[in-house]
Amino acid sequence: MDQTKEKYPSTFTVENFSSTATLANNDQIKIPMSSTDKINEKEYNPYEHRILEHPNTFSGALIHLLKSSLGTGILAIPRAFKSAGLLVGLIGTILIGFICTHTIHILVVASQDMCKKSKTPSLGYAETAEEVFKNGPRPFRAWSRAAKNFVEMSLVLTYFVGNAVYVVFITESITKLLEEYFKDARSWYPYLIVCLMVLLIVCCQVRELKHLVPFSFVANTTMIVAFIITLYYTFSGLKDVNFSDINLASDIAGIPSFFATVVFAMEGIGTIMPVENSLTKPQFVGCPGVLNIAMTVVVSLYTSIGFFGYMRFGDKTEATITKNLPSDDIAAQVVQVSISLAVFFTFMLQFYVPIDITWRRIKDRIPEKRHNITQIGLRTGAVIFITAIAASAGHHLDSLIDLVGAIFLSTLGLLVPAFIDIVVNWGNWGFQRWVLYKDILIMAISLFGLFSGSYYAILNMTKTTKALKGQSKII
Repeated sequence: MDQTKEKYPSTFTVENFSSTATLANNDQIKIPMSSTDKINEKEYNPYEHRILEHPNTFSGALIHLLKSSLGTGILAIPRAFKSAGLLVGLIGTILIGFICTHTIHILVVASQDMCKKSKTPSLGYAETAEEVFKNGPRPFRAWSRAAKNFVEMSLVLTYFVGNAVYVVFITESITKLLEEYFKDARSWYPYLIVCLMVLLIVCCQVRELKHLVPFSFVANTTMIVAFIITLYYTFSGLKDVNFSDINLASDIAGIPSFFATVVFAMEGIGTIMPVENSLTKPQFVGCPGVLNIAMTVVVSLYTSIGFFGYMRFGDKTEATITKNLPSDDIAAQVVQVSISLAVFFTFMLQFYVPIDITWRRIKDRIPEKRHNITQIGLRTGAVIFITAIAASAGHHLDSLIDLVGAIFLSTLGLLVPAFIDIVVNWGNWGFQRWVLYKDILIMAISLFGLFSGSYYAILNMTKTTKALKGQSKII
């Protein structure tokens, strides 16, 4: 069997791709050039040197990118509009979508530039950061390894905490479903988390991407079912809306929560480089390009769902719109079951990413005969760690979403790409240094979201905890 094929088993097939499953496979095939190639090569074209078992087409890459950005976060967008107001939410979502698209663009362009300089067919997110610092101004070069480690560790933490959001989401959905039949179901919450943890420990022992394909299929199917029914409830109730109850602009204190939620829902920065690296033609950026088309669809869909979802439920809009559905309706109960299954099976795909990154960093330090038991222990410990985060968050799904968006995704999706762009264009910042000022503005927006979003998320957690304790004392 061809060694290249064996080492990279169908990483880029449409069948095996999930929005998260290839995140860790950033260290794609690198082919060293001979001395003759170096002499004859005028300008290195990374696309001509990508040898992929299953290269992606334009439509395939478009599907992958849409899958990476259209996830369960879309169900939280109406709550974001509630935090900002209908008009502010409409304008803000479009603006954030534009900024996210731009930061993806500058990251991809930087990666392509580094591929040419390093004579490498493709680079992942972390490797791009490393190469940018290596080829940047002298003071940055010593920090190249640190830049790679920072991005990798940020990816690991992002997906660990993101999976904790999934655990809370699943437990809340199951609890809401059971409450319709059992009055004491709310008190079962801790036991449901433990049961869920045991199931996840077993399922997360699956180590090969190809074995995760059925999980992806189930997740996508159940998500579509839940989404269609939710849209039915949303649009069928618009005729009964009292528009006097809808705020065009809410209190300014809601802006950080709005920003963090939209970034959490929309940002798929970790999947970008694997998708771009699966192409053998320069079709990702440009007009029309995979990026522009995909993000136009994503921003349009998110804006529509947020707009009509908040218009439908107003101030009663919950952390996820599925919690607003009538629990006594069979169709709404189908949504709770479907969305729980979708998130459960998506968990394994998300889990693959941080585990693969972590395992690649530690496996050479462990005797080969202990690899299997170490993998079992690592995966079990990781699930327990994720569940502990979820248990600590309790019922604060909205605040946990805000924290992930504010701390992790605003950093990886906005701050790091903007800083990379500054280093890449060092000394060549265009007319009146507009590139530098533009990147500084993006970094400032990211830091605003990071600090203010984190502050209000923690503050909201504290208030909710006190309110729950007060209710328990009354009872």
